[in-house]
Amino acid sequence: MFSRRTAHEAEPNQLSRALRQRRAAGLGVCDLTQSNPTLTDLPYEGPGLLSALSDPRSLVYEPSSFGLPSARSAVQGLMRGAGCEVSIERIVLTSSTSEAYAFLLKLLCDPGDEVLIPQPSYPLFEHLLTLESVVAVPYRLAYDGAWHIDFDSVARGIGPRTRAIVLVSPNNPTGSFLKQNELTRLESFGLPLISDEVFADFALEPDVRRAGSVLRTDDVLAFALGGLSKMAALPQLKLAWLGAAGPAAPLAAALSRLELVADTFLSPNTPVQWALPAILSTRAGVTAALNARIRRNFAALCTAFRDSAAHPLFLEGGWYATLRLPALFEDGAWALLLLEQDGVLTQPGFFYDFSEGALLVLSLITDESTFALGIALIAERVRNLSG
Repeated sequence: MFSRRTAHEAEPNQLSRALRQRRAAGLGVCDLTQSNPTLTDLPYEGPGLLSALSDPRSLVYEPSSFGLPSARSAVQGLMRGAGCEVSIERIVLTSSTSEAYAFLLKLLCDPGDEVLIPQPSYPLFEHLLTLESVVAVPYRLAYDGAWHIDFDSVARGIGPRTRAIVLVSPNNPTGSFLKQNELTRLESFGLPLISDEVFADFALEPDVRRAGSVLRTDDVLAFALGGLSKMAALPQLKLAWLGAAGPAAPLAAALSRLELVADTFLSPNTPVQWALPAILSTRAGVTAALNARIRRNFAALCTAFRDSAAHPLFLEGGWYATLRLPALFEDGAWALLLLEQDGVLTQPGFFYDFSEGALLVLSLITDESTFALGIALIAERVRNLSG
């Protein structure tokens, strides 16, 4: 009766069941998985945002395949500020980065085609590709004190039905940025690149080796994704975008086909498009506050596990940190133990397809007092178990 694309495991996992039972018993939870910025204390300019969303022009429907020119011009300004000159004709608005992925998969792939995705990385990729009848082929991000692309695994993953390579910079959850030498090697494969750059504003330190946006390339088709969800910490406003670059002829063909896809859905809502210039003008304070919190929380994490049997992995940026624990248990067992015994909620590494070691993923945008309490409890548990 139903499509195989929507088949999934409907039963909650063991960690979800334990969390439900704990809350039902009235026990507290120190949540280190909080990824919703609107539920943390950030200096949003509420009145200005609400005023921008009440623009009278929002009462008129003016369908535009790629989005309103004024909104695309605002995105163009963002890209220019990041060092990329992109015409508004090469900017497409979507309701989310997930939808931007869906548009690009429709553009590039037929059912049964393959796309390379990084591993470890965000688990949503499998669902996005499956819903488009596209096969996900992982390539490895290797760790040797810092993260880097394992190009042997990229080469092994490429086959006759490979249509694109997905990269995330900085990656979620490893926090690793794409380096210029890595981009050069990726371009050498001659495949379209889909670069998720939603966390690009969140770097712990500058690094001249970083590639910046893939929109700086003209050698292969390249698409860069961004959106309000992370850039302005406003996921509820549901506006994202993709920019396109590449050789003239395939780029023109891609944009023509993307126009058909976008015109079929016309999904971005009008009020947020008219409000976009004002929304972007208010984001600096929120971005600065988030960056400061991320730095302080990561510094606290490093301090808490100094001279410990556990330690955080090297981090360049993004909203998450990865903590390596002693291999006394698998990471799923660690997460369950910490929740049931200490009331600390974390995400086990296997959620993100980490393949080695006992790893937990922690959200660095968690309120600092909650974060400090949670990592102190984890550190105490590690000390007690490792003697």
